[in-house]
Amino acid sequence: MEYRQLGRSGLRVPVLSFGTGTFGGKGEFFEAWGRTDVDEARRLIDICLEAGVNLFDSADIYSAGRSEEVLGEALKGRRDEVLISTKATFRSGDGPNDVGSSRFHLIDAVDKALKRLQTDRIDLFQLHGFDAMTPVEETLTALDDLVRAGKIRYIGCSNFSGWHLMKSLAVSERHNLSRYVAHQAYYSLIGRDYEWELMPLAQDQGVGAVVWSPLGWGRLTGKIRRGQPLPETSRLHKTSDAGPQVDDEYLYNVVDALDAVAEETGKSVPQIALNWLLQRPTVATVIVGARNEAQLRQNLGAVGWNLTPEQVARLDAASEPAKAYPYWHQAQFKERNPFPTARAE
Repeated sequence: MEYRQLGRSGLRVPVLSFGTGTFGGKGEFFEAWGRTDVDEARRLIDICLEAGVNLFDSADIYSAGRSEEVLGEALKGRRDEVLISTKATFRSGDGPNDVGSSRFHLIDAVDKALKRLQTDRIDLFQLHGFDAMTPVEETLTALDDLVRAGKIRYIGCSNFSGWHLMKSLAVSERHNLSRYVAHQAYYSLIGRDYEWELMPLAQDQGVGAVVWSPLGWGRLTGKIRRGQPLPETSRLHKTSDAGPQVDDEYLYNVVDALDAVAEETGKSVPQIALNWLLQRPTVATVIVGARNEAQLRQNLGAVGWNLTPEQVARLDAASEPAKAYPYWHQAQFKERNPFPTARAE
């Protein structure tokens, strides 16, 4: 397993990490992801650790906290062998302060997460989304206090716009507060918006990408192809409206390119999609999930080899999206704008 620095920090993380959204299966939305219980979770964690995957990601809204509970129980006796990442800010209760990035909610959310996870610290704590109602200074001061208290070690964010992240980094620098070293972002061969603004920002500011849904919300599993119905077990039956929308023809063109590379390499479509991500700038770790051992072992096969530059170029070409302004304009001036907004040669 390869390990990379997480942004501009001293923490090294595996290039693949394990997402626990399938743990618990509480509620219709998360039941569609999976219903992994504690015994199954222990087995999946065993496989991860054998392969060198020691970072496990969760969130307080995953199965209404049940995901964290299953993870905490499954990690009993081996907490020091792993890194735990979790998230908060989405609504977690009925009270007026059970949401957002206020000092009140963040301190409460961290304390509750520590209890569910049965641990005394969270290695990477991320804001699950931006809270425009709370001053950034209040949010970052609360997070810095939690770092100084030893309850969390590193901080990150998730699903931020470029200006959200840059404003936060500026406030951290101005007031000498803990800074975001990670941005958990949606990025895949069929979801490349991350490259327009967030990737150049991450390169410039030293923020590592923690990639979620690397298989395009379940569309790059190798089971979805032109002219075929969704497989019976696809979570898209229940969750497609909640995720990114993808034009069918665009998806099929990308899958065609993946199929061609799969035939050349002897690798599976998901393995190729994951390996492509691991060669992108700023990517520190890619979160993979699995309903069962077979899926997990399939995903673990994405490391230990690399696509050729020619294969990467073909996948780039098949998945190149139409850019919004000002990105299409910036892409024409590579000598002044060398970051990934520029067109590839």
